[in-house]
Amino acid sequence: MKLVLVLGDQLSEGLSALMAANRTEDIVVMAEVMSEASYVPHHPKKIAFVLSAMRHFAERLRENGWNVSYTRLDDPESTGCIVGELLRRADHFRTSKVVMTEPSEWRLIDEFSSLPLQVECLEDDRFLCSHKEFEDWSKNRKSLRMEFFYREMRRKYSILMDDGQPTGGKWNFDHDNRKKAQPDLFRQIPHAIDPDLITKGVLELVENHFPKNFGKIGGFNLAVDRSDALSAMHHFMRYSLADFGETQDAMLIDDPFLNHSFLSPYLNVGLLNPLEVCRAAETEYRNGNVPLNSVEGFIRQILGWREFVRGIYFKFGPEYIKQNALQHTAQLPSMYWGAKTKMECMDQAIGQTESHAYAHHIQRLMITGNFALLAGVDPQFVHEWYLSVYVDAFEWVEAPNTIGMSQFADGGVVASKPYVSSGAYINRMSNYCKTCSYSVSQKAGDGACPFNVLYWNFLHQHREMFSKNPRMAQMYRTWSNFSEEHQKHVLDSADEVLQKLNLGEIV
Repeated sequence: MKLVLVLGDQLSEGLSALMAANRTEDIVVMAEVMSEASYVPHHPKKIAFVLSAMRHFAERLRENGWNVSYTRLDDPESTGCIVGELLRRADHFRTSKVVMTEPSEWRLIDEFSSLPLQVECLEDDRFLCSHKEFEDWSKNRKSLRMEFFYREMRRKYSILMDDGQPTGGKWNFDHDNRKKAQPDLFRQIPHAIDPDLITKGVLELVENHFPKNFGKIGGFNLAVDRSDALSAMHHFMRYSLADFGETQDAMLIDDPFLNHSFLSPYLNVGLLNPLEVCRAAETEYRNGNVPLNSVEGFIRQILGWREFVRGIYFKFGPEYIKQNALQHTAQLPSMYWGAKTKMECMDQAIGQTESHAYAHHIQRLMITGNFALLAGVDPQFVHEWYLSVYVDAFEWVEAPNTIGMSQFADGGVVASKPYVSSGAYINRMSNYCKTCSYSVSQKAGDGACPFNVLYWNFLHQHREMFSKNPRMAQMYRTWSNFSEEHQKHVLDSADEVLQKLNLGEIV
């Protein structure tokens, strides 16, 4: 007899550890533990989602004949950590043999490495690119760019391919996917599920144990089992995929989801398989239901970006998250934890994060991430915030997105340039600026959009690093063409904003 460890983001019946076990002899070990629920101050909805999904998965395993040894968060006999629970079960069942699927985070890999048990750790084959495949692809490349990796994944799985060529004659239809969205009262929202008795019990548990965590637990409507996750996928394919492409970068006041799928939480805990989601999207295109630009853009986020950042995370190891190439040291502004701000875009992005544990990729990259980078926030604080507040945030996917893509703290491993912008980009892609207390058209002085002055200040501060970057040369030429008087006015205005942030004043 052996123990079969199943972690909270491994809720797949085809999990390699389960495939290697004997359901009539072996014991599945699952545990809700405080160490996992509190290593960062997770959003209550995130905690509730994972715990409820775990409980539903355990019930599913039992129905299928597995013997499941399950620890609940409030179990008085719990050791409080996953390693402790595994040792406790090993002692109880008098076995030293454990089979597990590789954890998705270095933190847990390190914890399990010193177990005084016979551990067989299997590859997590739910991902579409193995560690070896990514290492082989990345070897001897001068730079690692997702676009070229994505093309290899398209070829490997023959997705959106015709006779060896990309469907439609191009790999990427991004130029069709940068349009503003219009308010629409009839736009479908992601598929919502009413909490059942198991979920209601979890919600009460989370409310009692994490009352001070940032985030609202009310209105919880996430899918917590595979059946409902599949319903959510089909709902997106039917109602939102067609319009996803054109508006995937758009932002609207009080419209947090637009045409986004909100399937990432289900993918990241294993309720959905990435290949089945990509195949379903491709089928919608092949059946003539949705345009190619929408399907290609959606598939690229899963088959391309999701697999790419996982490859980056494991290639560069546990030290990756500690990088700080720009030597930023500022504290995370209190507005990120719900304090008042006069910036409409930040208020919208953080407000919906507080309510839904969700913001889409442009809100994360070009609003909250952009502002943190321009304000010189220590990337470790930004990393912890993203890991804490989003329901789909697990370190393997969150860290490369934050440390690399958002904060450029890895010095250009993930991104070829820092993703910074003035208020002009936000104004172009949203309706936030229309009702903001600041003027997006004002370049400096009282009332100027903070993004405007911090943007030029960032370029000025990091001129030595970025002035020779071909993708940023034009902006440095523009800055050089400003008069010395105007440059000073902009930098003085930026200093005022940074000083307010440093003092904890409202910005």
